Amino acid sequence: MKTIDVTYERAGVALRAHAAWADEAGRRPGVIVVPDVRGLSEHYRDVARRFAAEGFFALAVDLYSREGAPELPDMAAVFRWIAALPDTRVLGDLAAAIGYLGRRPEVDAHAIGITGFCLGGQYALMAACTVPGLAACVSWYGMLRYAETNATKPASPLDLAPDLQCPYLGLFGGADALIPAVDVADLRAILEQAEKRFEIVTYPGAGHAFFNDTRPDTYHSDAAGDAWPRAVAFLRRQLRVR
Repeated sequence: MKTIDVTYERAGVALRAHAAWADEAGRRPGVIVVPDVRGLSEHYRDVARRFAAEGFFALAVDLYSREGAPELPDMAAVFRWIAALPDTRVLGDLAAAIGYLGRRPEVDAHAIGITGFCLGGQYALMAACTVPGLAACVSWYGMLRYAETNATKPASPLDLAPDLQCPYLGLFGGADALIPAVDVADLRAILEQAEKRFEIVTYPGAGHAFFNDTRPDTYHSDAAGDAWPRAVAFLRRQLRVR
């Protein structure tokens, strides 16, 4: 396996990421990994390596390439940070990541997907609705509804969901205090009404961040054990190399 920290540009700004892929000939599908609100930690570098071991070229992006990872001492700070993060900037950065992957000789530019966790899961779904070039999306416990919209947050994931552009797999915890069951139900209804290709799985008893095995307070082994092979199989089905 090859692993390397890389940079790519958007409008003259150098964006950072961690890339991982199997050291073998030929093109393979690409997967953009979008971390949670705390940024590109070692956990998400490891997630990229796990995807690489499954045959993908994984690119774990650093959404905070400009300002550095935030200090978030409590949930109030988390919510303030999320509220101030400009959606258009993040989605533009993800579009640049798609372009970068598409130019890699190891990647089939027609077989690029996106996956994300928590805040990253929210942006993965939003990118799948608004950014061209994605062939699949897997969102892990991504928040769905904004309390209000404004110039920084012009449209929530639920607002954008009718425009979903690729097959989608949503993975949610049934005991997630940050994502009410009604939001997941509304997402399902919107996607059904729009006749989109999607799967939504909710794990009873699992809370937010149930896949993060570096956090004993949130990790749910049964949910994580089902969700990982499910996500990999979904991406393999959708991201067929041409």
